[in-house]
Amino acid sequence: MHRNSNVSVYYHKAVVYGIVGIMLIPIVATLVYSLSSSWGATILPDGFTLNWYVQLLTDSRFLAAFGRSLLVCFAALALSVVLILPAIFVVFYYFPKLDKLMNVLILLPFAVPPVVSSVGLLQIYADSAIPLVGTPWILIGTYFTIALPFMYRAISNSFEAINLNDLMDAAHLLGASTTKAFLLIIVPNLKKGLLASLFLSFSFLLGEFVFANILVGTRYETLQIYLYNMRQTSGHFTSALVMTYFFFIFLLTWLASRFSSNQQKGKS
Repeated sequence: MHRNSNVSVYYHKAVVYGIVGIMLIPIVATLVYSLSSSWGATILPDGFTLNWYVQLLTDSRFLAAFGRSLLVCFAALALSVVLILPAIFVVFYYFPKLDKLMNVLILLPFAVPPVVSSVGLLQIYADSAIPLVGTPWILIGTYFTIALPFMYRAISNSFEAINLNDLMDAAHLLGASTTKAFLLIIVPNLKKGLLASLFLSFSFLLGEFVFANILVGTRYETLQIYLYNMRQTSGHFTSALVMTYFFFIFLLTWLASRFSSNQQKGKS
């Protein structure tokens, strides 16, 4: 019986490792190609070099596109924190029964395909007195709606874990106002969940392409638009760009998972 159990464990491990290995093949191949000086009809590259990464990281156009993406993402996330965090507090503290309704409403951005949403936004703001199409402002507002579900779920889980009513009652007994208690007591207790939601949302927003391509395009070239426009250049350069983007997103996802796991340990 014990022997059969060990065989089953080894079998499942072999299946998992095999699937992971298959998934890693294109990533490893892209990495090797980005490090190769040339790779034609031979099985192995003719040589290895870091010139493609040096060329990428010294490209002013890439740095500008990366900076624009960071600016739009940070602005959208800052707007999300300012608006969503107090809204969740109001829901959980004053109207806890609305939480189920909010869980349904926050999924609405995913109910409409991005292409349809982009076309609708173009029709709404094309003739607006304030020019928004082609500017980062329309991307910031759009990215806010994309980040909303991630932010709400992560922060609401943190609210459920901190005994909100007890903390607020204790703060009121000590003479603190509701606003002061929220800023000095509640917000610090939400730090891990808030950071996890920020990292997760940021990694998702940085890879968004449809809204950026349709709403702004080359008029405000972000990282994804730059990647799309550079697809016809050297394959080695494009591979270096893809791997740089992949490692950056991997780092953000890893940080988000670490904060999420720490939050789960705190609950237990």
